[in-house]
Amino acid sequence: MRFQIESLLPAEQIASWRSRLLAPEVEWRLGQETAGWHARSVKHNRQLDRASALYRELAPLVHEALLAHPLLASAALPARIHGLLFSRTGPGEGYGRHVDNAFMADGRSDLSFTLFLSEPGRYLGGALLLEIPDGEEAVRLGAGDLIVYPSTLLHRVEPVTEGERLACVGWIQSRLRSAEQRELLFELDTARRLLFAQQGKGEIFDLLTRSYTNLLRMWGE
Repeated sequence: MRFQIESLLPAEQIASWRSRLLAPEVEWRLGQETAGWHARSVKHNRQLDRASALYRELAPLVHEALLAHPLLASAALPARIHGLLFSRTGPGEGYGRHVDNAFMADGRSDLSFTLFLSEPGRYLGGALLLEIPDGEEAVRLGAGDLIVYPSTLLHRVEPVTEGERLACVGWIQSRLRSAEQRELLFELDTARRLLFAQQGKGEIFDLLTRSYTNLLRMWGE
């Protein structure tokens, strides 16, 4: 299941981050340093030094916003959000076809996400291309918007031809390994919330909640 979150962070905050990230004094490292052995040859971008003060300031804010969002909580059932990277991709740079490693330094990758920090009009190219059963899906979202997608997908970032593409990427270890189980529980959770909004707490809501809770208990790790 793929889903998008609009305005995970407000536009004014993203604009301030963009100015700071593009400042001349900011230290960027080669993207190959964090790529798996099979992806190093196709990863051509730069990443904010994780030891930098700017990274230590911004990364927790992204992490906090993700954990607080109700759609992410319901659809992803995150046990851990980890591996955040701020990437910068300029003219001639991109990230070729690859699949994310199953295990990162801080957890399993069930879901991957990209938080776009540059408005689409500020760069050309640079679309996130996801290989799905019926073809390839191109994703270019507004600054502050997020896409979450299965880490099992082959994907790539097409080369930037003009401007600078800034993004924050990371991974989610879900409480459920199975994508099918996550989707079923998301639908059940959505149904019970809609019912509660319409009718309040009642017998049907309690039965749906019992089923949801016990399935989560049965399937969860």
